[in-house]
Amino acid sequence: MGAVEVDGLRIAFEADGQGPALVLLHGAFSDSRFWRKQLEGLSTDFTVVAWDAPGCGRSSDPPATFRLPEYADCLAGFIDALGLEAPHVLGLSFGGGLALEHYRRYPEVPATLTLASAYAGWAGSLPAHEVEARLGQVLANAQRPVEEWVEEFLPDAFARPVPPQVVNDFTTMMLDARPAGTVPMLRGFAEADLREVLPEVQVPVLLLYGDADVRSPLRVAEEMDAALPQSRLVVLPGIGHASNLESPETFNNEVRAFLQSAGPTGTRAE
Repeated sequence: MGAVEVDGLRIAFEADGQGPALVLLHGAFSDSRFWRKQLEGLSTDFTVVAWDAPGCGRSSDPPATFRLPEYADCLAGFIDALGLEAPHVLGLSFGGGLALEHYRRYPEVPATLTLASAYAGWAGSLPAHEVEARLGQVLANAQRPVEEWVEEFLPDAFARPVPPQVVNDFTTMMLDARPAGTVPMLRGFAEADLREVLPEVQVPVLLLYGDADVRSPLRVAEEMDAALPQSRLVVLPGIGHASNLESPETFNNEVRAFLQSAGPTGTRAE
């Protein structure tokens, strides 16, 4: 466990391993605990760093005005504070959109991008009526205790039965989620349209999607793959949205193979 200060915010993180740096960006209703299996499984080859986004886990709550650009600036400050040079950046769901916005603003920083269950922002990947419905649900749920609706969310996360410990860990993270973090995160993501960024990405990109994902369906993946100049789409059969939790070994193997093929980039500054 560790923490750094970025523009007045305390940003907490978990880190393990040695080698090229790999920065992990979680989605909504979660924090660095989301990446436990990646911290364990990929740390033999990489220095794996999983942050708690502002408003999540042990990090400070952001201002209510935070949107995707502010999260991206905070991420850039976080990477700089840790002295990471040319890190690999992996984001899932909201984290994937954050990785793209960070690339838009700081294209010189990441060595590669891995976008799992990702969107080009909700506005860039979903019909307007669906964006409105999703955001409306988030805002409504933010006014209710999480325990009243957490079980409604689980079928969207997993496509098949997963071990009880996975469900327990995922549920615990969601119960710890704070509206002060969730609301600005998803307001910003609902507004984001990152389609214009995709053709400008000049680093290798891995797109990692489950074919049973009801939150970010394959249509979204295929549209992103068509727009990215250097992308590889890997489809995980029978897997849902939280692919790193549902099939961690396969997820880790795909990420490892992609990053190793990209070469020896991503290091810690001395």
